[in-house]
Amino acid sequence: MARQKLKTHRGAAKRFTLTKKGKVKRAKAFARHLLTCKSAKRKRKYRSGALVSDGETRTIQRLLPYA
Repeated sequence: MARQKLKTHRGAAKRFTLTKKGKVKRAKAFARHLLTCKSAKRKRKYRSGALVSDGETRTIQRLLPYA
């Protein structure tokens, strides 16, 4: 008998993507509101993505079994 399929965590799927080497990419925080007091340089840095820390990577990879 075949094993049951794993379900993808839909909340995690909307927030994270996996790179080809298996690292987890995420968006940066603090870029949604209260932007008038932040410098242009600071706001520009929020646009670029970031990688999830090594400690959290394994947890997120478990939530995204088929990514």
